[in-house]
Amino acid sequence: MDISILAPSATGWGDELLSGLWITVSLALTTLPFGLVLGLCFASLALSPSRMARGLAAAYVTVFRGLPELLTLFILYNGLGMFLNTVLSALAHDHVAVDLSPFLTGAVALALVFGAYAAEVFRGAFMALPPGQIEAAFAIGMSDWQVFHRIKFPQLMRLALPGLGNLWINLIKDTALVSVIALNDVMRQGFVASNVSKQPFLIYGAVCVLYWGLCILSETVLGWLEHRSNRGVRFVK
Repeated sequence: MDISILAPSATGWGDELLSGLWITVSLALTTLPFGLVLGLCFASLALSPSRMARGLAAAYVTVFRGLPELLTLFILYNGLGMFLNTVLSALAHDHVAVDLSPFLTGAVALALVFGAYAAEVFRGAFMALPPGQIEAAFAIGMSDWQVFHRIKFPQLMRLALPGLGNLWINLIKDTALVSVIALNDVMRQGFVASNVSKQPFLIYGAVCVLYWGLCILSETVLGWLEHRSNRGVRFVK
């Protein structure tokens, strides 16, 4: 076993693995805000008095929680690209072919899946909010936006943070799926390196360490955020 192949040099694969790690982290960080916004929006729709809004939220959550993440990725990367090119061909014969970016496609696919799970986390957090506080806020003349901004949202994030933290850890691991659409993340770089070096155990072991490092760092940050968000909260023993 030649450990020198992990060195960040011209003869080693360390720099390629680190560049893939950067793409993995960039993809996860790009996906997160869009997934959170989708989850918050569809959680609000799920609790709406409108039957149509509730049906739309239920359809979104059911579809993207029911589909495998890999299938969602293939549908967007292959199916959506073909659909757009077909439509453009029907409209104009001299159109420029649409070539979807693997990074953008991966971010959209993962955000759709993340948002579906986050919607259920947010919905549970909304339902756990003390109704008396909201009624009191309206009683003193607060607007809907003031109630959301000052009463609901701070408590909502505190209640949803543990569930969202689990989803973030899963998101980091799910980024490995984008390797199948030729995005040079750490998983794909590890696959190429193992094929060239003929030392898959060593290469994939290094990839495992990188993923573990990301997860441990994330758990540390999430633990600090949970501790900070619970300041001043009294728990019944």
